[in-house]
Amino acid sequence: MRTSAIQLTFILLGSLVLLFILAPLAGMFLSTTGAQVFETAGEAEVRDSIWLTIYTSLAGTLVFAVAAIPLAYLLARKKFPMKNMVTGIIDLPVVIPHSAAGIALLGFVSRESVLGKLGSAVGLDFVGHPAGISIAMAFVSIPYLINAARDGFSGVPVRLEKAALTLGASPAKVFFSISLPLAWRNILSGLILMFARGMSEFGAVIVVAYHPMITPVLIYERFGSFGLKYARPVSVLFILISLGLFIVLRWVGRERKMVKW
Repeated sequence: MRTSAIQLTFILLGSLVLLFILAPLAGMFLSTTGAQVFETAGEAEVRDSIWLTIYTSLAGTLVFAVAAIPLAYLLARKKFPMKNMVTGIIDLPVVIPHSAAGIALLGFVSRESVLGKLGSAVGLDFVGHPAGISIAMAFVSIPYLINAARDGFSGVPVRLEKAALTLGASPAKVFFSISLPLAWRNILSGLILMFARGMSEFGAVIVVAYHPMITPVLIYERFGSFGLKYARPVSVLFILISLGLFIVLRWVGRERKMVKW
């Protein structure tokens, strides 16, 4: 089949976009030897930061998903006043500068705030604590989960839910046995995106908890203190680990068997 001029133009433009994405990453990888990456992986500080990054992002994703998924269902199924405003509020963390998000969160979780006082009552200080890191990560990444889950619930046929209700199923049973299984692919995709976005967060986290250092903060610290050459191996190692996790999670999502109707 003959390729038209417009298709060739689109291919050229698309190739330029791919080059724009790949060229900086390829340059960084080509400038870093395997020995440097292995040496960096052997440093306790680097390993601790990577583990901290993974488990704080995972914890924030799982904890906030408990409320985010039901909210997504309501947005997909219910009409209520100021629904568009609620949707806009959900997307706010995506559009505001993340350093500003960190400042806002710092006031929200500081020792003088209501949440900070409640945390202090049980011996938990969010500022400079993994819990504060999880909150910062979740704040900037939760829109990805809510929007993906909402799209998934919107794709579930309403007639199936109504039929189950007519047959005597409770709303809770309809949600857990019909709506949730049929929307699960979108929800899983949203969970993966939220987790991945949380791992990459820097601006909000550095304001709330510079220490202990997650890997993005450690990369910034090493770049500021020692320069590009010292920060690059950590960046390469973190990208490889993040990419591996992302591939595994996507594979799990693809292999999951879905309920068929």
